[in-house]
Amino acid sequence: FFFKQKTAYEIAQRLVGSEMCIRDRLCVHGGLSPYVPSLDHLRTIDRVGEIPTQGPLCDITWSDPDPKVEEFETSTRGSGYQFGHKVVEQFLRINGLQQIVRSHQLVEKGYEYVFPDKSLLTVWSAPNYCYRCGNIASVLNIQENMSKVFDLFASVSDSSKCVPYKNMVPYFFQPLS
Repeated sequence: FFFKQKTAYEIAQRLVGSEMCIRDRLCVHGGLSPYVPSLDHLRTIDRVGEIPTQGPLCDITWSDPDPKVEEFETSTRGSGYQFGHKVVEQFLRINGLQQIVRSHQLVEKGYEYVFPDKSLLTVWSAPNYCYRCGNIASVLNIQENMSKVFDLFASVSDSSKCVPYKNMVPYFFQPLS
């Protein structure tokens, strides 16, 4: 499929602010917002356009959990909030959910349950983030029976990063001069 550049850009803009529920799990990029107490509120957020520097879309994109925080606190990152276990418990209870699955925050082992009751899970899928963190990455697969399987992977070694010219398909790639 070929997309016009504008269409691909619009799709990318919507992905970060998107959310989905898989049975009793909410999947978001960042986290929760004090302005979004329910899934109904979440569904009303306009996700077309740039992510604003404040407000609900900013919060669900950039907010992070913090085990040392109970309620919402201004984020040290300068955008969104830090939120604690009490906020997660309340959101899950109000919305009849069991867990929040999110990304946006580097975790060394590829995934991490932020709170002891496993109510919030961070999944990180960028190995060796910024080519210097040395972290493992993971992809979460939720099975039909709702069990979780984590596919863990490390970064590609430097010697494996380039594709030798002889393996390129000439139809798609122009020869180097």
